[in-house]
Amino acid sequence: MPAAPAMKFQGSDNYVATQDLMLAVNAAITLKRPLLVKGEPGTGKTMLAEEVSAALGLPLLQWHVKSTTKAQQGLYEYDAVSRLRDSQLADDESVQKVRNISNYIVKGVLWQAFTSETPVALLIDEIDKADIEFPNDLLRELDRMEFYVYETRELVKAKHRPVVFITSNNEKELPDAFLRRCFFHYIKFPDADTMKSIVDVHFPGLKKELLTAAMKTFYDVRNLPGLKKKPSTSELLDWLKLLVAEDIPLEALQSKDEKVAVPPLVGALLKNEQDVTLFEKLVFMQRHNR
Repeated sequence: MPAAPAMKFQGSDNYVATQDLMLAVNAAITLKRPLLVKGEPGTGKTMLAEEVSAALGLPLLQWHVKSTTKAQQGLYEYDAVSRLRDSQLADDESVQKVRNISNYIVKGVLWQAFTSETPVALLIDEIDKADIEFPNDLLRELDRMEFYVYETRELVKAKHRPVVFITSNNEKELPDAFLRRCFFHYIKFPDADTMKSIVDVHFPGLKKELLTAAMKTFYDVRNLPGLKKKPSTSELLDWLKLLVAEDIPLEALQSKDEKVAVPPLVGALLKNEQDVTLFEKLVFMQRHNR
Protein backbone atom coordinates (compact mmCIF):
# COMPACT_ATOMS: atom_id res chain seq x y z
CA MET A 1 0.00 0.00 0.00
CA PRO A 2 1.69 3.26 -1.09
CA ALA A 3 2.23 6.04 1.42
CA ALA A 4 -0.56 8.60 1.35
CA PRO A 5 0.40 12.14 0.42
CA ALA A 6 0.65 14.56 3.33
CA MET A 7 -2.78 16.01 4.03
CA LYS A 8 -3.70 18.72 6.49
CA PHE A 9 -7.15 20.06 7.35
CA GLN A 10 -7.22 23.80 8.02
CA GLY A 11 -10.96 24.37 8.20
CA SER A 12 -13.34 25.40 5.44
CA ASP A 13 -15.59 28.28 4.51
CA ASN A 14 -18.69 26.19 5.24
CA TYR A 15 -17.68 24.66 8.57
CA VAL A 16 -16.47 26.45 11.69
CA ALA A 17 -13.85 24.09 13.11
CA THR A 18 -12.23 24.91 16.44
CA GLN A 19 -8.46 24.64 16.77
CA ASP A 20 -8.68 21.45 18.83
CA LEU A 21 -10.97 19.84 16.26
CA MET A 22 -8.56 20.63 13.41
CA LEU A 23 -5.71 19.21 15.50
CA ALA A 24 -7.73 16.02 16.09
CA VAL A 25 -8.43 15.55 12.37
CA ASN A 26 -4.77 16.01 11.46
CA ALA A 27 -3.59 13.78 14.32
CA ALA A 28 -5.82 10.94 13.07
CA ILE A 29 -4.45 11.39 9.55
CA THR A 30 -0.85 11.39 10.83
CA LEU A 31 -1.40 8.30 12.99
CA LYS A 32 -3.34 6.58 10.19
CA ARG A 33 -6.12 5.76 12.61
CA PRO A 34 -9.88 6.29 12.38
CA LEU A 35 -11.10 9.54 13.95
CA LEU A 36 -13.88 8.69 16.42
CA VAL A 37 -16.06 11.75 16.87
CA LYS A 38 -18.61 11.97 19.68
CA GLY A 39 -20.91 14.78 20.69
CA GLU A 40 -24.55 15.71 21.07
CA PRO A 41 -26.77 15.06 18.04
CA GLY A 42 -26.77 18.15 15.83
CA THR A 43 -23.24 19.33 16.62
CA GLY A 44 -21.92 18.68 13.10
CA LYS A 45 -20.23 15.28 13.40
CA THR A 46 -21.42 14.00 10.03
CA MET A 47 -20.85 17.37 8.38
CA LEU A 48 -17.25 17.29 9.62
CA ALA A 49 -16.50 14.27 7.43
CA GLU A 50 -18.17 15.96 4.46
CA GLU A 51 -16.22 19.18 4.90
CA VAL A 52 -12.85 17.55 5.58
CA SER A 53 -13.16 15.32 2.52
CA ALA A 54 -14.10 18.32 0.37
CA ALA A 55 -11.25 20.43 1.77
CA LEU A 56 -8.71 17.65 1.14
CA GLY A 57 -10.13 16.86 -2.31
CA LEU A 58 -11.12 13.31 -1.39
CA PRO A 59 -14.28 11.53 -2.57
CA LEU A 60 -16.45 10.63 0.45
CA LEU A 61 -17.97 7.17 0.85
CA GLN A 62 -20.68 7.02 3.50
CA TRP A 63 -21.96 4.08 5.53
CA HIS A 64 -24.96 5.09 7.66
CA VAL A 65 -25.34 2.47 10.37
CA LYS A 66 -28.77 1.26 11.53
CA SER A 67 -29.81 -1.01 14.38
CA THR A 68 -29.97 -3.93 11.94
CA THR A 69 -26.61 -3.26 10.25
CA LYS A 70 -24.00 -6.01 10.37
CA ALA A 71 -20.28 -5.45 9.91
CA GLN A 72 -20.19 -7.96 7.05
CA GLN A 73 -22.39 -5.64 4.98
CA GLY A 74 -19.57 -3.09 4.91
CA LEU A 75 -17.25 -5.68 3.40
CA TYR A 76 -19.49 -7.63 1.03
CA GLU A 77 -22.63 -9.75 0.85
CA TYR A 78 -23.13 -13.00 -1.02
CA ASP A 79 -26.49 -13.00 -2.83
CA ALA A 80 -27.24 -16.72 -2.65
CA VAL A 81 -30.93 -16.22 -3.43
CA SER A 82 -30.23 -14.62 -6.82
CA ARG A 83 -27.75 -17.36 -7.66
CA LEU A 84 -30.30 -20.06 -6.82
CA ARG A 85 -32.94 -18.32 -8.90
CA ASP A 86 -30.59 -17.99 -11.88
CA SER A 87 -29.57 -21.65 -11.57
CA GLN A 88 -33.19 -22.63 -12.20
CA LEU A 89 -33.15 -20.91 -15.59
CA ALA A 90 -32.15 -23.01 -18.58
CA ASP A 91 -30.67 -20.37 -20.91
CA ASP A 92 -26.93 -20.31 -21.62
CA GLU A 93 -26.42 -16.79 -20.23
CA SER A 94 -27.80 -17.77 -16.82
CA VAL A 95 -25.75 -20.98 -16.75
CA GLN A 96 -22.53 -19.06 -17.48
CA LYS A 97 -23.40 -16.43 -14.89
CA VAL A 98 -24.09 -19.01 -12.16
CA ARG A 99 -20.70 -20.68 -12.70
CA ASN A 100 -18.90 -17.50 -11.68
CA ILE A 101 -19.74 -16.89 -8.02
CA SER A 102 -18.23 -13.39 -8.13
CA ASN A 103 -21.33 -12.30 -10.07
CA TYR A 104 -23.25 -12.67 -6.81
CA ILE A 105 -20.85 -10.83 -4.54
CA VAL A 106 -22.20 -7.38 -3.64
CA LYS A 107 -19.33 -5.06 -2.68
CA GLY A 108 -19.77 -3.07 0.51
CA VAL A 109 -18.55 0.43 1.31
CA LEU A 110 -15.25 -0.78 2.82
CA TRP A 111 -14.51 -2.87 -0.28
CA GLN A 112 -15.15 0.18 -2.44
CA ALA A 113 -12.89 2.33 -0.24
CA PHE A 114 -10.11 -0.27 -0.21
CA THR A 115 -10.07 -0.82 -3.96
CA SER A 116 -10.45 2.80 -5.04
CA GLU A 117 -7.70 3.85 -7.45
CA THR A 118 -7.37 7.16 -5.60
CA PRO A 119 -7.44 7.93 -1.84
CA VAL A 120 -10.91 8.43 -0.38
CA ALA A 121 -12.53 9.45 2.90
CA LEU A 122 -14.82 6.95 4.59
CA LEU A 123 -17.61 7.87 7.02
CA ILE A 124 -19.04 5.20 9.32
CA ASP A 125 -21.94 7.19 10.74
CA GLU A 126 -23.58 6.51 14.13
CA ILE A 127 -21.69 3.31 14.88
CA ASP A 128 -23.35 3.08 18.30
CA LYS A 129 -26.73 2.32 16.70
CA ALA A 130 -25.64 -1.19 15.74
CA ASP A 131 -25.22 -4.30 17.86
CA ILE A 132 -22.42 -4.17 20.45
CA GLU A 133 -20.38 -6.70 18.41
CA PHE A 134 -20.42 -4.47 15.32
CA PRO A 135 -17.29 -2.41 16.14
CA ASN A 136 -15.41 -5.51 17.28
CA ASP A 137 -16.21 -7.21 14.00
CA LEU A 138 -14.48 -4.37 12.12
CA LEU A 139 -11.31 -4.29 14.24
CA ARG A 140 -9.13 -6.43 12.00
CA GLU A 141 -10.30 -4.85 8.74
CA LEU A 142 -9.74 -1.27 9.92
CA ASP A 143 -6.44 -2.21 11.52
CA ARG A 144 -4.88 -4.24 8.72
CA MET A 145 -6.73 -2.61 5.83
CA GLU A 146 -7.57 -5.99 4.32
CA PHE A 147 -10.18 -8.74 4.46
CA TYR A 148 -10.75 -12.19 2.99
CA VAL A 149 -13.62 -13.15 0.67
CA TYR A 150 -14.27 -16.80 1.42
CA GLU A 151 -16.63 -17.40 -1.50
CA THR A 152 -14.04 -16.36 -4.11
CA ARG A 153 -10.91 -17.13 -2.02
CA GLU A 154 -9.73 -13.59 -2.60
CA LEU A 155 -7.79 -11.30 -0.27
CA VAL A 156 -8.88 -7.68 -0.70
CA LYS A 157 -6.14 -5.25 0.33
CA ALA A 158 -6.45 -1.48 0.47
CA LYS A 159 -4.65 0.27 -2.38
CA HIS A 160 -4.69 3.47 -0.34
CA ARG A 161 -5.52 3.88 3.33
CA PRO A 162 -8.78 5.85 3.50
CA VAL A 163 -9.22 8.73 5.93
CA VAL A 164 -11.81 7.17 8.25
CA PHE A 165 -14.37 9.10 10.29
CA ILE A 166 -16.54 7.27 12.81
CA THR A 167 -19.35 9.10 14.60
CA SER A 168 -21.18 8.13 17.77
CA ASN A 169 -24.05 9.69 19.72
CA ASN A 170 -23.08 7.75 22.86
CA GLU A 171 -26.17 5.53 22.72
CA LYS A 172 -23.94 2.57 23.59
CA GLU A 173 -20.48 2.19 25.07
CA LEU A 174 -17.91 1.10 22.50
CA PRO A 175 -15.49 -1.78 23.25
CA ASP A 176 -12.08 -0.88 24.68
CA ALA A 177 -10.26 -2.82 21.96
CA PHE A 178 -12.02 -0.69 19.34
CA LEU A 179 -11.33 2.57 21.20
CA ARG A 180 -7.61 1.76 21.37
CA ARG A 181 -7.43 1.76 17.59
CA CYS A 182 -9.05 5.19 17.18
CA PHE A 183 -8.07 8.79 17.76
CA PHE A 184 -10.87 10.27 19.85
CA HIS A 185 -12.42 13.73 19.82
CA TYR A 186 -15.49 15.01 21.62
CA ILE A 187 -17.17 17.99 19.96
CA LYS A 188 -18.16 20.24 22.84
CA PHE A 189 -21.32 22.27 22.48
CA PRO A 190 -20.26 25.62 20.96
CA ASP A 191 -19.88 28.60 23.27
CA ALA A 192 -21.64 31.84 22.31
CA ASP A 193 -18.74 33.24 20.26
CA THR A 194 -18.25 30.02 18.29
CA MET A 195 -21.99 29.78 17.78
CA LYS A 196 -22.09 33.30 16.35
CA SER A 197 -19.37 32.29 13.88
CA ILE A 198 -21.40 29.22 12.88
CA VAL A 199 -24.54 31.30 12.40
CA ASP A 200 -22.59 33.85 10.35
CA VAL A 201 -21.58 31.10 7.90
CA HIS A 202 -25.24 30.19 7.32
CA PHE A 203 -26.82 33.66 7.67
CA PRO A 204 -24.15 36.21 6.74
CA GLY A 205 -26.63 39.08 6.44
CA LEU A 206 -28.49 38.54 9.72
CA LYS A 207 -29.08 41.75 11.68
CA LYS A 208 -26.95 41.97 14.80
CA GLU A 209 -29.89 42.89 17.05
CA LEU A 210 -31.95 39.91 15.87
CA LEU A 211 -28.99 37.54 16.30
CA THR A 212 -28.27 38.82 19.83
CA ALA A 213 -31.91 38.41 20.89
CA ALA A 214 -32.23 34.99 19.24
CA MET A 215 -29.01 33.75 20.84
CA LYS A 216 -30.15 34.87 24.30
CA THR A 217 -33.46 33.07 23.85
CA PHE A 218 -31.77 29.96 22.52
CA TYR A 219 -29.36 29.67 25.45
CA ASP A 220 -32.19 30.46 27.92
CA VAL A 221 -34.10 27.50 26.50
CA ARG A 222 -31.04 25.26 26.33
CA ASN A 223 -29.97 26.00 29.92
CA LEU A 224 -33.39 25.21 31.39
CA PRO A 225 -32.84 22.50 34.06
CA GLY A 226 -34.65 19.24 33.47
CA LEU A 227 -34.98 19.37 29.68
CA LYS A 228 -35.37 15.92 28.16
CA LYS A 229 -33.74 17.06 24.89
CA LYS A 230 -31.71 20.22 24.74
CA PRO A 231 -31.88 22.10 21.41
CA SER A 232 -28.79 21.65 19.26
CA THR A 233 -26.85 23.76 16.79
CA SER A 234 -28.83 22.41 13.84
CA GLU A 235 -32.09 23.30 15.59
CA LEU A 236 -30.89 26.85 16.23
CA LEU A 237 -30.13 27.19 12.51
CA ASP A 238 -33.58 25.84 11.62
CA TRP A 239 -35.18 28.30 14.05
CA LEU A 240 -33.25 31.26 12.66
CA LYS A 241 -34.25 30.24 9.14
CA LEU A 242 -37.91 30.32 10.20
CA LEU A 243 -37.54 33.67 12.00
CA VAL A 244 -36.14 35.20 8.82
CA ALA A 245 -38.66 33.49 6.52
CA GLU A 246 -41.64 34.53 8.68
CA ASP A 247 -40.17 38.03 9.23
CA ILE A 248 -40.66 37.74 13.00
CA PRO A 249 -40.18 41.21 14.58
CA LEU A 250 -37.35 41.77 17.04
CA GLU A 251 -39.86 42.70 19.76
CA ALA A 252 -41.25 39.16 19.72
CA LEU A 253 -37.89 37.84 20.93
CA GLN A 254 -37.24 40.46 23.60
CA SER A 255 -38.68 40.43 27.09
CA LYS A 256 -38.99 43.87 28.69
CA ASP A 257 -38.24 42.57 32.18
CA GLU A 258 -35.38 40.29 31.07
CA LYS A 259 -37.35 37.22 32.09
CA VAL A 260 -37.66 34.12 29.98
CA ALA A 261 -40.56 34.20 27.52
CA VAL A 262 -42.00 31.54 25.23
CA PRO A 263 -40.33 32.29 21.88
CA PRO A 264 -42.18 32.28 18.56
CA LEU A 265 -41.92 29.02 16.59
CA VAL A 266 -40.70 27.23 19.71
CA GLY A 267 -41.41 23.89 17.99
CA ALA A 268 -38.11 24.29 16.12
CA LEU A 269 -36.23 24.20 19.44
CA LEU A 270 -38.23 21.93 21.74
CA LYS A 271 -39.18 18.56 20.30
CA ASN A 272 -41.39 16.89 22.91
CA GLU A 273 -44.41 17.86 24.99
CA GLN A 274 -42.64 17.40 28.36
CA ASP A 275 -40.04 20.04 27.50
CA VAL A 276 -42.64 22.48 26.14
CA THR A 277 -44.74 22.05 29.31
CA LEU A 278 -41.69 22.52 31.52
CA PHE A 279 -40.73 25.69 29.69
CA GLU A 280 -44.27 27.11 29.86
CA LYS A 281 -44.39 26.43 33.62
CA LEU A 282 -41.14 28.35 34.10
CA VAL A 283 -42.51 31.34 32.18
CA PHE A 284 -45.78 31.21 34.16
CA MET A 285 -43.93 31.11 37.49
CA GLN A 286 -41.68 34.02 36.55
CA ARG A 287 -44.62 36.14 35.47
CA HIS A 288 -46.33 35.53 38.78
CA ASN A 289 -43.11 36.01 40.79
CA ARG A 290 -43.37 32.62 42.43
